[in-house]
Amino acid sequence: MRITHVVVTDAYAGVEAHVARLARAQARAGHDVTVVGGAQDAMRAVVGDDVGLRPGSTLAGARRSLARGPRPDVVHAHMTAAEIAACLDARVLLRRVPLVVTRHFALVRGRSAAGRVAAPVIRRTAAAQIAISAFVQERIDGPSRVVAAGLDERPQRGAALRSPVVLVASRLEPEKRVDAGVRAFAASGLADRGWRLRVAGSGSLEVATKELVGELGLDEAVDLLGHRDDVPALLADAGLFLAPTPGDGFGLSVLEAMASGVPVVADGSGGHVESLGPVGGPGLYATGDVHDAARRLRALADDPALRDRYGAALQARQRAEFSLAHQAAATERVYREVLA
Repeated sequence: MRITHVVVTDAYAGVEAHVARLARAQARAGHDVTVVGGAQDAMRAVVGDDVGLRPGSTLAGARRSLARGPRPDVVHAHMTAAEIAACLDARVLLRRVPLVVTRHFALVRGRSAAGRVAAPVIRRTAAAQIAISAFVQERIDGPSRVVAAGLDERPQRGAALRSPVVLVASRLEPEKRVDAGVRAFAASGLADRGWRLRVAGSGSLEVATKELVGELGLDEAVDLLGHRDDVPALLADAGLFLAPTPGDGFGLSVLEAMASGVPVVADGSGGHVESLGPVGGPGLYATGDVHDAARRLRALADDPALRDRYGAALQARQRAEFSLAHQAAATERVYREVLA
């Protein structure tokens, strides 16, 4: 079928990565796939030459790009701005082309003024909603189907081949609570045992994060890497992964760590409970409790055999439950239902 994804941004972060990977998997399955929006160079690096890309960083730009080319069988929108752009297309608004939307955040639609005005129109127009986790599904408006994100398989490396590094990969924004991750690393005492904390990400709290590192006396043990395009390589080297965001809708970076076989310590809330929880082990700490996080980091750092066992269990769960093929097939079932 002919599928058009819409994400009205000029960025490449979690949602855009979700869209790019799904589009690539759908193209591999034989579909004709186009993505409107996202940072074009970064999207191209993921989707390759099999997926069409069109600009769509604004509502007007996304609407123009949607109008180009052959009529799609399905339009799939991600986030409210993309839903609005899709509803501005007469074919979608009149339901000649079905609209499927993916809800990436555990919020009722319509936080902005434009969103509140558009929300009733989007609800009437959308043929189906996909939620990225049960946590999101329970907190959004309207019925939805849970389809979790997926990743390709990655090789496993044992603890002996990894560096004594705790990696955090996150935007530096207030809701991500990277400060809690820095405090947990400080409380763990791992800096005194030769471990380092690496933070891959940029955002409005870059200066505040640097100041916190200094206040905690961690200047010599913490690397603030800024935005990085090589997170898989950082994961391949890291000994531990720390995910301090409470109430994360799913946690794509956690899934990436699982795929790489990296032991994960994560805030025990939101989508982390669905991805990590069934594995058991030392991964989930009491939400917001940096001392519990520190204890779990310390226990894993002190036991390479435990790190190997836990990392292998996480990787096995990712391969069994969160593959790109599984995500693409589940999404296609939603499309087929609305087309029928």
